Amino acid sequence: MSADTSAAQQQEFAKATEAVLQDSDIERDRAAVGHVGPNKEQEYFSTATVENIRNFAYSYGDDNPLFCDPGYARSTRWGGPIAPAIMQGVLNAPLGGERLPRELRGGSYRGIHAFVSGGTWDWYAPVRPDDTLYSFSGLESVEVKTSEFAGRSVIRVTRDVKMNQRGEVVGVYRTLVINTERRKAREKGKYAGVETPSWTDEELAKVDEIYGAEQPRGAEPRWYEDVSVGDTLPAMVKGPLTTTDMIVFHAGGYGFVPYGLRTGRINYRNRQRIAPFYIKNEYGVPDVAQRVHWDSAWAQAIGTPRAYDYGVLRECWAHHFLTDWAGDDAWVLRQHDELRKFNYQGDVQYFGGEVTGKRKEADRCIVDVEFHATNQRDERTLRGEASIALPSRQDGPVLLPTPPADLARKAIEMLQVHGESLRVSHPAG
Repeated sequence: MSADTSAAQQQEFAKATEAVLQDSDIERDRAAVGHVGPNKEQEYFSTATVENIRNFAYSYGDDNPLFCDPGYARSTRWGGPIAPAIMQGVLNAPLGGERLPRELRGGSYRGIHAFVSGGTWDWYAPVRPDDTLYSFSGLESVEVKTSEFAGRSVIRVTRDVKMNQRGEVVGVYRTLVINTERRKAREKGKYAGVETPSWTDEELAKVDEIYGAEQPRGAEPRWYEDVSVGDTLPAMVKGPLTTTDMIVFHAGGYGFVPYGLRTGRINYRNRQRIAPFYIKNEYGVPDVAQRVHWDSAWAQAIGTPRAYDYGVLRECWAHHFLTDWAGDDAWVLRQHDELRKFNYQGDVQYFGGEVTGKRKEADRCIVDVEFHATNQRDERTLRGEASIALPSRQDGPVLLPTPPADLARKAIEMLQVHGESLRVSHPAG
Protein backbone atom coordinates (compact mmCIF):
# COMPACT_ATOMS: atom_id res chain seq x y z
CA MET A 1 0.00 0.00 0.00
CA SER A 2 1.41 3.43 -0.91
CA ALA A 3 2.87 5.60 1.84
CA ASP A 4 0.49 8.49 1.13
CA THR A 5 -2.60 6.39 1.86
CA SER A 6 -4.20 7.97 4.94
CA ALA A 7 -4.43 6.12 8.23
CA ALA A 8 -8.22 6.26 8.02
CA GLN A 9 -8.19 4.73 4.57
CA GLN A 10 -5.74 2.05 5.61
CA GLN A 11 -8.12 1.15 8.42
CA GLU A 12 -11.03 1.04 5.97
CA PHE A 13 -9.06 -1.14 3.56
CA ALA A 14 -8.05 -3.48 6.39
CA LYS A 15 -11.70 -3.90 7.36
CA ALA A 16 -12.67 -4.48 3.71
CA THR A 17 -10.08 -7.24 3.32
CA GLU A 18 -10.96 -9.27 6.42
CA ALA A 19 -13.36 -11.71 4.74
CA VAL A 20 -12.23 -15.30 4.36
CA LEU A 21 -13.51 -18.06 2.12
CA GLN A 22 -16.38 -19.88 3.78
CA ASP A 23 -16.82 -23.64 3.41
CA SER A 24 -20.57 -23.01 3.41
CA ASP A 25 -20.28 -20.98 0.17
CA ILE A 26 -18.26 -23.77 -1.45
CA GLU A 27 -20.84 -26.36 -0.40
CA ARG A 28 -23.66 -24.22 -1.85
CA ASP A 29 -21.70 -24.07 -5.10
CA ARG A 30 -21.30 -27.82 -5.19
CA ALA A 31 -25.03 -28.26 -4.67
CA ALA A 32 -25.75 -25.80 -7.50
CA VAL A 33 -23.57 -27.46 -10.16
CA GLY A 34 -25.64 -28.67 -13.10
CA HIS A 35 -28.79 -26.70 -12.31
CA VAL A 36 -29.93 -23.94 -14.69
CA GLY A 37 -32.53 -21.25 -14.42
CA PRO A 38 -33.69 -18.06 -16.13
CA ASN A 39 -31.28 -15.15 -15.96
CA LYS A 40 -33.17 -12.29 -14.29
CA GLU A 41 -30.51 -9.63 -14.71
CA GLN A 42 -31.21 -6.42 -16.58
CA GLU A 43 -28.05 -5.43 -18.39
CA TYR A 44 -27.45 -1.84 -19.50
CA PHE A 45 -28.67 -2.93 -22.93
CA SER A 46 -31.10 -5.74 -23.61
CA THR A 47 -31.87 -4.97 -27.27
CA ALA A 48 -29.30 -4.34 -29.99
CA THR A 49 -29.54 -1.12 -31.98
CA VAL A 50 -27.41 0.37 -34.73
CA GLU A 51 -26.09 2.90 -32.21
CA ASN A 52 -25.24 0.60 -29.31
CA ILE A 53 -23.62 -1.94 -31.65
CA ARG A 54 -21.35 0.79 -32.94
CA ASN A 55 -20.66 2.19 -29.48
CA PHE A 56 -19.85 -1.23 -28.04
CA ALA A 57 -17.37 -1.90 -30.84
CA TYR A 58 -15.82 1.52 -30.26
CA SER A 59 -15.61 0.79 -26.50
CA TYR A 60 -12.77 -1.68 -27.05
CA GLY A 61 -11.24 0.12 -30.04
CA ASP A 62 -12.89 -1.71 -32.97
CA ASP A 63 -13.86 0.50 -35.92
CA ASN A 64 -14.75 -2.31 -38.36
CA PRO A 65 -17.42 -0.79 -40.64
CA LEU A 66 -19.33 -4.09 -40.58
CA PHE A 67 -20.24 -3.17 -37.00
CA CYS A 68 -20.05 0.61 -37.21
CA ASP A 69 -21.30 1.77 -40.65
CA PRO A 70 -24.82 0.59 -41.64
CA GLY A 71 -24.39 1.73 -45.24
CA TYR A 72 -21.24 -0.33 -45.64
CA ALA A 73 -22.78 -3.31 -43.79
CA ARG A 74 -25.69 -3.43 -46.25
CA SER A 75 -23.20 -4.23 -49.01
CA THR A 76 -21.89 -7.34 -47.20
CA ARG A 77 -23.21 -10.92 -47.15
CA TRP A 78 -25.07 -10.03 -43.94
CA GLY A 79 -27.27 -7.44 -45.68
CA GLY A 80 -26.92 -4.97 -42.80
CA PRO A 81 -25.03 -4.30 -39.59
CA ILE A 82 -24.40 -7.12 -37.17
CA ALA A 83 -22.94 -6.92 -33.68
CA PRO A 84 -19.48 -8.20 -32.87
CA ALA A 85 -20.33 -11.69 -31.65
CA ILE A 86 -18.75 -11.02 -28.27
CA MET A 87 -21.35 -8.30 -27.64
CA GLN A 88 -23.71 -11.12 -26.72
CA GLY A 89 -22.07 -11.01 -23.30
CA VAL A 90 -23.36 -7.51 -22.52
CA LEU A 91 -26.91 -7.88 -23.85
CA ASN A 92 -29.53 -9.34 -21.54
CA ALA A 93 -33.21 -8.82 -20.73
CA PRO A 94 -34.77 -10.47 -17.66
CA LEU A 95 -36.20 -13.87 -18.59
CA GLY A 96 -39.56 -14.81 -17.10
CA GLY A 97 -40.11 -17.97 -15.12
CA GLU A 98 -39.29 -19.19 -11.64
CA ARG A 99 -35.84 -18.59 -10.22
CA LEU A 100 -33.79 -21.50 -9.04
CA PRO A 101 -34.38 -22.16 -5.33
CA ARG A 102 -31.95 -20.20 -3.16
CA GLU A 103 -30.10 -23.37 -2.17
CA LEU A 104 -29.30 -24.05 -5.86
CA ARG A 105 -27.95 -20.59 -6.74
CA GLY A 106 -24.48 -21.13 -5.32
CA GLY A 107 -22.48 -19.28 -2.69
CA SER A 108 -22.59 -15.53 -2.11
CA TYR A 109 -18.86 -15.01 -1.34
CA ARG A 110 -19.45 -11.70 0.42
CA GLY A 111 -16.24 -9.67 0.75
CA ILE A 112 -14.31 -12.15 -1.42
CA HIS A 113 -12.62 -10.83 -4.54
CA ALA A 114 -13.50 -12.24 -7.94
CA PHE A 115 -11.28 -12.20 -11.04
CA VAL A 116 -12.45 -13.15 -14.53
CA SER A 117 -9.62 -15.44 -15.60
CA GLY A 118 -10.83 -16.56 -19.02
CA GLY A 119 -13.73 -17.88 -20.99
CA THR A 120 -14.95 -19.98 -23.87
CA TRP A 121 -17.47 -18.76 -26.42
CA ASP A 122 -19.36 -20.79 -29.01
CA TRP A 123 -21.23 -18.61 -31.50
CA TYR A 124 -24.09 -19.83 -33.68
CA ALA A 125 -25.75 -16.77 -35.18
CA PRO A 126 -25.26 -13.01 -35.43
CA VAL A 127 -27.13 -10.42 -33.39
CA ARG A 128 -28.82 -7.78 -35.53
CA PRO A 129 -30.49 -4.46 -34.72
CA ASP A 130 -33.80 -4.99 -32.86
CA ASP A 131 -32.71 -8.38 -31.50
CA THR A 132 -33.35 -8.77 -27.77
CA LEU A 133 -31.22 -11.30 -25.92
CA TYR A 134 -32.24 -13.49 -22.98
CA SER A 135 -30.29 -16.22 -21.27
CA PHE A 136 -30.55 -19.19 -18.97
CA SER A 137 -27.60 -19.80 -16.73
CA GLY A 138 -26.05 -22.07 -14.17
CA LEU A 139 -22.88 -23.14 -12.46
CA GLU A 140 -21.06 -25.77 -14.50
CA SER A 141 -18.18 -26.62 -12.18
CA VAL A 142 -16.45 -25.60 -8.95
CA GLU A 143 -12.93 -26.47 -7.79
CA VAL A 144 -10.88 -25.47 -4.76
CA LYS A 145 -7.18 -24.84 -5.39
CA THR A 146 -4.15 -23.26 -3.78
CA SER A 147 -2.74 -20.34 -5.76
CA GLU A 148 0.56 -18.45 -5.57
CA PHE A 149 -1.37 -15.19 -5.61
CA ALA A 150 -3.79 -15.64 -2.71
CA GLY A 151 -3.50 -19.08 -1.12
CA ARG A 152 -6.77 -21.00 -1.17
CA SER A 153 -9.01 -20.00 -4.06
CA VAL A 154 -12.24 -21.19 -5.64
CA ILE A 155 -12.37 -21.71 -9.41
CA ARG A 156 -15.92 -21.40 -10.73
CA VAL A 157 -17.14 -21.92 -14.29
CA THR A 158 -20.57 -20.57 -15.16
CA ARG A 159 -22.46 -21.20 -18.40
CA ASP A 160 -24.82 -18.70 -20.04
CA VAL A 161 -26.90 -19.81 -23.01
CA LYS A 162 -27.85 -16.72 -25.01
CA MET A 163 -31.00 -16.69 -27.15
CA ASN A 164 -32.94 -14.04 -29.05
CA GLN A 165 -36.62 -13.11 -28.95
CA ARG A 166 -37.36 -15.86 -31.49
CA GLY A 167 -35.97 -18.54 -29.19
CA GLU A 168 -32.90 -19.08 -31.36
CA VAL A 169 -29.68 -19.92 -29.53
CA VAL A 170 -27.08 -17.41 -30.71
CA GLY A 171 -24.21 -18.28 -28.37
CA VAL A 172 -22.98 -20.09 -25.30
CA TYR A 173 -20.56 -18.38 -22.91
CA ARG A 174 -18.55 -20.19 -20.26
CA THR A 175 -16.80 -17.84 -17.83
CA LEU A 176 -13.98 -18.87 -15.50
CA VAL A 177 -13.91 -16.79 -12.31
CA ILE A 178 -11.38 -17.09 -9.48
CA ASN A 179 -12.54 -16.15 -5.98
CA THR A 180 -9.74 -15.20 -3.58
CA GLU A 181 -9.28 -13.67 -0.14
CA ARG A 182 -8.19 -10.04 -0.47
CA ARG A 183 -6.00 -10.04 2.65
CA LYS A 184 -4.14 -13.21 1.71
CA ALA A 185 -3.31 -11.81 -1.72
CA ARG A 186 -1.87 -8.64 -0.18
CA GLU A 187 0.14 -10.54 2.43
CA LYS A 188 1.68 -12.87 -0.14
CA GLY A 189 2.75 -9.87 -2.22
CA LYS A 190 3.37 -11.96 -5.33
CA TYR A 191 3.34 -8.93 -7.63
CA ALA A 192 4.97 -6.41 -5.29
CA GLY A 193 8.06 -6.18 -7.47
CA VAL A 194 6.30 -5.30 -10.73
CA GLU A 195 7.87 -2.12 -12.06
CA THR A 196 5.90 1.02 -12.84
CA PRO A 197 6.28 1.87 -16.53
CA SER A 198 7.39 5.27 -17.72
CA TRP A 199 7.02 5.62 -21.47
CA THR A 200 9.29 7.82 -23.57
CA ASP A 201 8.08 9.56 -26.72
CA GLU A 202 10.28 7.24 -28.76
CA GLU A 203 8.73 4.14 -27.19
CA LEU A 204 5.21 5.46 -27.72
CA ALA A 205 6.07 6.19 -31.35
CA LYS A 206 6.82 2.48 -31.85
CA VAL A 207 3.43 1.60 -30.36
CA ASP A 208 1.81 4.12 -32.68
CA GLU A 209 3.53 2.48 -35.67
CA ILE A 210 1.57 -0.71 -34.94
CA TYR A 211 -1.67 1.22 -34.52
CA GLY A 212 -1.02 2.98 -37.82
CA ALA A 213 -0.56 -0.30 -39.69
CA GLU A 214 -3.71 -1.98 -38.29
CA GLN A 215 -6.79 -2.39 -40.46
CA PRO A 216 -9.68 -4.84 -40.70
CA ARG A 217 -9.64 -7.34 -43.54
CA GLY A 218 -13.10 -6.07 -44.38
CA ALA A 219 -14.73 -6.88 -47.71
CA GLU A 220 -11.77 -8.73 -49.20
CA PRO A 221 -12.52 -12.41 -48.54
CA ARG A 222 -9.91 -14.43 -46.74
CA TRP A 223 -10.23 -17.59 -48.78
CA TYR A 224 -9.74 -20.91 -47.07
CA GLU A 225 -7.54 -22.10 -49.94
CA ASP A 226 -5.11 -19.18 -49.43
CA VAL A 227 -4.46 -19.92 -45.74
CA SER A 228 -1.65 -22.26 -44.70
CA VAL A 229 -0.69 -23.76 -41.37
CA GLY A 230 2.06 -21.60 -39.91
CA ASP A 231 0.72 -18.32 -41.32
CA THR A 232 1.14 -15.49 -38.81
CA LEU A 233 -1.60 -12.98 -38.05
CA PRO A 234 -0.82 -9.25 -38.39
CA ALA A 235 0.26 -7.54 -35.17
CA MET A 236 -2.24 -5.62 -33.06
CA VAL A 237 -1.60 -3.46 -30.00
CA LYS A 238 -3.75 -2.25 -27.10
CA GLY A 239 -2.64 0.36 -24.59
CA PRO A 240 -0.89 1.73 -22.69
CA LEU A 241 -3.82 1.07 -20.36
CA THR A 242 -5.48 4.12 -18.78
CA THR A 243 -8.49 4.92 -16.62
CA THR A 244 -10.07 6.35 -19.76
CA ASP A 245 -10.10 2.84 -21.25
CA MET A 246 -12.26 1.70 -18.31
CA ILE A 247 -14.64 4.65 -18.70
CA VAL A 248 -15.05 4.08 -22.44
CA PHE A 249 -15.68 0.36 -21.97
CA HIS A 250 -18.44 1.06 -19.46
CA ALA A 251 -19.90 3.80 -21.66
CA GLY A 252 -20.09 1.28 -24.49
CA GLY A 253 -22.31 -1.08 -22.52
CA TYR A 254 -20.26 -3.14 -20.05
CA GLY A 255 -22.40 -2.94 -16.92
CA PHE A 256 -20.67 -5.31 -14.47
CA VAL A 257 -24.13 -6.67 -13.65
CA PRO A 258 -25.33 -7.69 -11.06
CA TYR A 259 -23.10 -5.30 -9.08
CA GLY A 260 -23.03 -2.39 -11.46
CA LEU A 261 -22.12 1.26 -11.40
CA ARG A 262 -24.79 3.63 -10.11
CA THR A 263 -25.14 7.29 -9.17
CA GLY A 264 -27.36 9.44 -6.96
CA ARG A 265 -30.48 7.88 -5.47
CA ILE A 266 -30.02 4.72 -7.53
CA ASN A 267 -26.54 4.33 -6.06
CA TYR A 268 -27.96 4.79 -2.55
CA ARG A 269 -30.41 1.95 -3.17
CA ASN A 270 -27.63 -0.21 -4.54
CA ARG A 271 -25.61 0.40 -1.36
CA GLN A 272 -28.56 -0.77 0.71
CA ARG A 273 -28.78 -3.89 -1.44
CA ILE A 274 -25.10 -4.90 -1.43
CA ALA A 275 -23.37 -2.90 1.30
CA PRO A 276 -20.22 -5.14 1.41
CA PHE A 277 -19.53 -4.16 -2.21
CA TYR A 278 -18.80 -0.59 -1.11
CA ILE A 279 -15.48 0.44 0.48
CA LYS A 280 -14.81 4.01 1.59
CA ASN A 281 -12.42 6.04 -0.53
CA GLU A 282 -9.89 8.67 0.60
CA TYR A 283 -12.74 11.12 1.24
CA GLY A 284 -14.60 8.72 3.50
CA VAL A 285 -17.23 8.10 0.81
CA PRO A 286 -18.44 4.53 0.12
CA ASP A 287 -17.42 3.58 -3.41
CA VAL A 288 -17.60 0.37 -5.43
CA ALA A 289 -15.13 -2.47 -4.86
CA GLN A 290 -14.65 -2.76 -8.60
CA ARG A 291 -12.69 0.48 -8.58
CA VAL A 292 -9.62 -1.77 -8.46
CA HIS A 293 -9.82 -1.09 -12.20
CA TRP A 294 -9.04 2.62 -11.76
CA ASP A 295 -8.03 3.21 -8.10
CA SER A 296 -4.48 2.02 -7.52
CA ALA A 297 -4.59 2.56 -3.74
CA TRP A 298 -7.49 0.12 -3.41
CA ALA A 299 -5.85 -2.26 -5.91
CA GLN A 300 -2.74 -2.31 -3.72
CA ALA A 301 -4.89 -3.16 -0.70
CA ILE A 302 -5.89 -6.44 -2.37
CA GLY A 303 -2.36 -7.36 -3.42
CA THR A 304 -1.75 -5.85 -6.85
CA PRO A 305 0.73 -3.03 -7.54
CA ARG A 306 -1.78 -0.74 -9.27
CA ALA A 307 -5.16 -0.69 -11.01
CA TYR A 308 -5.69 -3.28 -13.75
CA ASP A 309 -8.03 -4.00 -16.65
CA TYR A 310 -11.23 -6.05 -16.86
CA GLY A 311 -10.75 -9.62 -18.02
CA VAL A 312 -13.80 -9.17 -20.24
CA LEU A 313 -12.14 -6.17 -21.93
CA ARG A 314 -9.13 -8.30 -22.84
CA GLU A 315 -11.47 -10.96 -24.21
CA CYS A 316 -12.98 -8.27 -26.45
CA TRP A 317 -9.51 -7.24 -27.59
CA ALA A 318 -8.80 -10.85 -28.53
CA HIS A 319 -12.05 -10.97 -30.51
CA HIS A 320 -11.09 -7.75 -32.30
CA PHE A 321 -7.75 -9.35 -33.21
CA LEU A 322 -9.51 -12.38 -34.69
CA THR A 323 -12.27 -10.56 -36.61
CA ASP A 324 -9.84 -8.04 -38.10
CA TRP A 325 -7.88 -10.94 -39.57
CA ALA A 326 -10.83 -13.11 -40.64
CA GLY A 327 -12.77 -10.54 -42.68
CA ASP A 328 -16.48 -9.80 -43.13
CA ASP A 329 -17.32 -13.09 -44.87
CA ALA A 330 -15.93 -15.28 -42.09
CA TRP A 331 -17.52 -16.45 -38.84
CA VAL A 332 -15.68 -17.03 -35.55
CA LEU A 333 -17.14 -20.32 -34.36
CA ARG A 334 -15.31 -20.56 -31.07
CA GLN A 335 -13.00 -18.45 -28.93
CA HIS A 336 -11.21 -19.79 -25.87
CA ASP A 337 -8.97 -17.48 -23.85
CA GLU A 338 -6.95 -17.73 -20.65
CA LEU A 339 -5.80 -14.65 -18.75
CA ARG A 340 -2.39 -15.56 -17.34
CA LYS A 341 -1.28 -12.27 -15.76
CA PHE A 342 -2.73 -8.91 -14.82
CA ASN A 343 -2.71 -6.02 -17.27
CA TYR A 344 -1.89 -2.98 -15.12
CA GLN A 345 -2.36 0.69 -15.84
CA GLY A 346 0.49 1.86 -18.04
CA ASP A 347 0.96 -1.58 -19.62
CA VAL A 348 0.79 -2.32 -23.34
CA GLN A 349 -0.52 -5.59 -24.82
CA TYR A 350 0.99 -6.80 -28.09
CA PHE A 351 -1.24 -9.36 -29.85
CA GLY A 352 0.07 -12.05 -32.15
CA GLY A 353 -0.97 -15.45 -33.43
CA GLU A 354 -0.65 -18.09 -36.08
CA VAL A 355 -2.70 -20.65 -37.98
CA THR A 356 -2.29 -24.08 -36.41
CA GLY A 357 -4.72 -26.21 -38.40
CA LYS A 358 -7.10 -26.52 -41.38
CA ARG A 359 -10.04 -28.88 -41.79
CA LYS A 360 -13.39 -29.37 -43.49
CA GLU A 361 -16.14 -30.27 -41.10
CA ALA A 362 -19.96 -30.23 -41.33
CA ASP A 363 -19.92 -28.43 -44.69
CA ARG A 364 -17.66 -25.71 -43.33
CA CYS A 365 -14.04 -24.85 -44.11
CA ILE A 366 -12.38 -24.18 -40.76
CA VAL A 367 -9.01 -22.87 -39.69
CA ASP A 368 -7.67 -23.13 -36.14
CA VAL A 369 -5.70 -20.25 -34.69
CA GLU A 370 -3.60 -19.85 -31.58
CA PHE A 371 -3.22 -16.30 -30.28
CA HIS A 372 -1.54 -14.52 -27.41
CA ALA A 373 -0.88 -11.14 -25.82
CA THR A 374 2.49 -10.05 -24.40
CA ASN A 375 3.24 -6.93 -22.37
CA GLN A 376 6.23 -4.58 -22.54
CA ARG A 377 7.98 -6.73 -19.89
CA ASP A 378 7.83 -9.63 -22.36
CA GLU A 379 5.36 -11.49 -20.12
CA ARG A 380 2.68 -13.62 -21.76
CA THR A 381 -0.53 -12.21 -20.23
CA LEU A 382 -3.09 -14.04 -22.38
CA ARG A 383 -3.22 -17.13 -24.53
CA GLY A 384 -6.07 -18.57 -26.51
CA GLU A 385 -7.37 -20.69 -29.33
CA ALA A 386 -10.04 -20.03 -31.92
CA SER A 387 -11.81 -21.86 -34.73
CA ILE A 388 -12.90 -19.71 -37.65
CA ALA A 389 -15.03 -20.68 -40.66
CA LEU A 390 -13.73 -19.08 -43.86
CA PRO A 391 -15.31 -18.76 -47.31
CA SER A 392 -14.02 -21.18 -49.93
CA ARG A 393 -13.55 -20.74 -53.66
CA GLN A 394 -14.46 -24.40 -54.06
CA ASP A 395 -17.17 -24.88 -51.43
CA GLY A 396 -18.72 -21.41 -51.32
CA PRO A 397 -19.82 -19.06 -48.52
CA VAL A 398 -19.64 -19.84 -44.83
CA LEU A 399 -22.61 -21.71 -43.39
CA LEU A 400 -23.52 -20.83 -39.81
CA PRO A 401 -23.34 -23.68 -37.28
CA THR A 402 -26.35 -25.35 -35.69
CA PRO A 403 -26.58 -25.21 -31.89
CA PRO A 404 -26.82 -28.47 -29.93
CA ALA A 405 -30.36 -29.88 -30.09
CA ASP A 406 -30.75 -30.04 -26.31
CA LEU A 407 -29.92 -26.34 -25.94
CA ALA A 408 -32.17 -25.39 -28.87
CA ARG A 409 -35.11 -27.22 -27.28
CA LYS A 410 -34.38 -25.77 -23.85
CA ALA A 411 -34.31 -22.26 -25.31
CA ILE A 412 -37.75 -22.72 -26.86
CA GLU A 413 -39.11 -24.08 -23.58
CA MET A 414 -37.64 -21.19 -21.59
CA LEU A 415 -39.06 -18.62 -24.01
CA GLN A 416 -42.50 -20.27 -23.81
CA VAL A 417 -42.42 -19.94 -20.01
CA HIS A 418 -41.31 -16.33 -20.44
CA GLY A 419 -44.31 -15.69 -22.70
CA GLU A 420 -46.67 -17.28 -20.19
CA SER A 421 -45.31 -15.05 -17.42
CA LEU A 422 -45.94 -12.00 -19.61
CA ARG A 423 -49.55 -13.08 -20.24
CA VAL A 424 -50.10 -13.41 -16.48
CA SER A 425 -48.67 -9.98 -15.74
CA HIS A 426 -50.30 -8.32 -18.78
CA PRO A 427 -53.59 -10.17 -19.48
CA ALA A 428 -55.43 -9.44 -22.71
CA GLY A 429 -58.41 -7.11 -22.54
